[in-house]
Amino acid sequence: MTSAAPLPVYTVVPFVVMVLGIAVLPLAASHWWEPNRNKLLVSIVLGLPVLVLYVVREPSALVHMAEEYVSFIVLLAALYVISGGILMRGDLLATPLVNSAFLATGSVLASFIGTTGASMLLIRALLQTNRERTRVRHTVIFFIFLVSNIGGMLTPLGDPPLFLGYLQGVPFAWTFRLWPHWLLMVGVLLLTYFVWDTFLYTREPLAAIRRDRARIEPLRVRGALNTLGLAGVVLAVAFLGAPAREAVMVALAAVSLWWTPREIRRANGFTSYPIVEVAVLFFGIFLTMIPALELLRLRGGELGVRAPWQFFWATGVLSSFLDNAPTYLTFLALGQGLGLAREVADVPHTHLTAISVGAVAMGANSYIGNAPNFMVKSIAEEQGVKMPSFIGYMLYSGLILLPLFAVVTLIFFR
Repeated sequence: MTSAAPLPVYTVVPFVVMVLGIAVLPLAASHWWEPNRNKLLVSIVLGLPVLVLYVVREPSALVHMAEEYVSFIVLLAALYVISGGILMRGDLLATPLVNSAFLATGSVLASFIGTTGASMLLIRALLQTNRERTRVRHTVIFFIFLVSNIGGMLTPLGDPPLFLGYLQGVPFAWTFRLWPHWLLMVGVLLLTYFVWDTFLYTREPLAAIRRDRARIEPLRVRGALNTLGLAGVVLAVAFLGAPAREAVMVALAAVSLWWTPREIRRANGFTSYPIVEVAVLFFGIFLTMIPALELLRLRGGELGVRAPWQFFWATGVLSSFLDNAPTYLTFLALGQGLGLAREVADVPHTHLTAISVGAVAMGANSYIGNAPNFMVKSIAEEQGVKMPSFIGYMLYSGLILLPLFAVVTLIFFR
C-alpha cells in the first residue's frame, strides 16, 4: 500500500474503458477488433497514462504487476502449447451416456490442464462423435457450461482468476476446498444434460441413428507424451516459486513445440493467435487495473458489498460480461479493503470462496464471460452446428444456470 496522496477516482477510467472495450468491441466493431495489433493499440493507449502515473508515483507497483503478468501469461501459454500437441480423434456411439462421459471427463480435466486446454482437447472429438445426430446444439452449450467454465474450479491451473489469486498469495491447495460447490454444480448439470439428451435422442431420425452405429471409430490419441508436460506444469506451479517456475514452464512448452509432429498441431487448428490475443489484452488489463485495485483496497468498504452472497453475485454478474480474471482481482481488492478477518490473502475464507466460485462459474453466462466460450462456439459452427446468437445463448444460461446459482447461494452463501 502506497504512502502517497490518495488517488482521485478518475484514475480508474482507463480500466473501465478497457474492460468495456473487451466486452463491446467484438460485437460493435468485430472486423476492426479482429487483428491483434488493434487490441495491442488499445492496450497501449489506455495503459500509457497509468504507466506514466506510477513511474512518478510508485514504480514498485509497476514492477510487482509486471512480475504477475509474466507469470500469468507464461502459465496460459504453456498449457495452450502443450495441450495443443495432444490430438484426440474418434467417432463413438453418440448416446446420452457417451456424451455425458465426455462432459464429465472434461469437467475433471479442466481443473488440471485449464478450461482452454480441456476445451480444445475434447471439443473436436465430441463433435465428430455427434456428427451423425441432427440435434447437437444443446451438447455444445453444456460443454461450454461444464468444460469451458465450471469444471476449472479445483486448482489454480483451472481458470485464470484462480491463478491470479495464487499469485496474490492464495495457497495452491486452497482451491481444493471448492469441491462441494464444484460437485453440486457439475452433478446437477450432468444430470440435467443426461435427461435432456435422452429425450432428444429418442426423437432422432432412424436414419441418423443407423448412420451413427455404422460409422464407429475408436478414440485415438496422438502426442500423448505431452501429458507428461502438463504434469510438469502442475508440479512447477505447486512446488516452485518465481522465476524457476516460469523457466520450467517455458522449457516444457519449448520441448512440446520441438517434439510434437506438425501435422498434430495442424489437425488441432493450433495457431499462435489465441495466446497472442490474451497476451496483448491482459497487458492492458494488468496495467490499467493498478489504480482500481489501490482505490478498492483503501475505499472498498464504502460500496456496501460485505456479505458472501453479495460477493458471489457481484463478482459473477460482472464476470458474465467482462473478463473474469480482472473481475476476480477487483473484488479480492474490495474484500481486502473491508478490514475483515485476514484468513487467506487478507480476506475471510467465506468471502474468497464466494469470489472464486462467482468468477469461475458465472463466466458461463455469456459467450464473452471466458475465453474458451467463443473458441468452442467457433469450432462448433465450423463443423456445421448452428449455435444460438449472443442473446439466444443467454436464454439457455438464464434458464439453466441462474436457478442453479440461486441454489448455490442458499446452500453455501446465505
